[in-house]
Amino acid sequence: MMATPVRSGKVKDVYDQGDSFLFKFTDRISVFDKIIPTTIPDKGESLCRTSAFWFDVVSKTTDIPTHFISLKSKNEMIVKKFNVMPVVPDGYRSNYLVPLEFVVRYYAAGSLLDRIKSGQVRKEDLSLASEPKAGDPLPDPYLEITTKFEKFDRPLELEEASRISGLGKLELKDILEACMTIDRRMLSHVEKSGLIHADGKKEFAVDEERTPVIVDTFGTADEDRFWDKSSYDSGKLVELSKEAVRQYYRNSGYRDRLYKARSDGTKEPDIDPLPAEMVSSTSAIYRDLFEKMTGQRW
Repeated sequence: MMATPVRSGKVKDVYDQGDSFLFKFTDRISVFDKIIPTTIPDKGESLCRTSAFWFDVVSKTTDIPTHFISLKSKNEMIVKKFNVMPVVPDGYRSNYLVPLEFVVRYYAAGSLLDRIKSGQVRKEDLSLASEPKAGDPLPDPYLEITTKFEKFDRPLELEEASRISGLGKLELKDILEACMTIDRRMLSHVEKSGLIHADGKKEFAVDEERTPVIVDTFGTADEDRFWDKSSYDSGKLVELSKEAVRQYYRNSGYRDRLYKARSDGTKEPDIDPLPAEMVSSTSAIYRDLFEKMTGQRW
């Protein structure tokens, strides 16, 4: 059967093959929900092969089903097909993508720090006596559920997450526990490679029995935040993920201009291309992280 284009996302293109989906990973890169007018060589291949590795780890070490079927090429994978909808209708019971994203944070970093500083997240919510600094470990994992199909992701309480997803609160908690189970398996791998797993995002579907199925991609430089452990131990945060690109646009002032425009309801400023040296270093991050995490050669 001819593959039919379904959607083109910020990072990958999805094709309907009848009884399965084909994911084609591109070299596009985005930050703050903006696609940067620069491609990153080898990025798509890194995401595809890294995700395939983690799906294999989950299949071999847990009882959590995955949607992964096979690799078609170095930047294409075939996955189980689920129905996709932004809000699940009442009574819809099985075989659909849960229209939410699940985030588990183990360290204070990124947008969590921003929200702490703005008062959206209180230090008490994190069981902290004082405001954390970038890179501080959290006493307990901080679990969040966010929207997936809205223009900008936003955190949700269980009540609204349940309404959007068609899942009960206990089912949502089971998915968050599945996230932590997967993270524990990831940790045992990345620690041996000299990496710290600071946080990560995952997506799920439910199958015919309403069993959670891990889908999309995870454990890559796009969805997760990794740091170099030896540098961290010496007091320095060395980003080994897309966070390095986010920091570039924070330092340039673009992130502040963008968020001000969004707050004011004015036209968003165009995002500038990445300079050549950032393209080269970012491409290296994706390749090197693949090798460190998987133990495979590029």
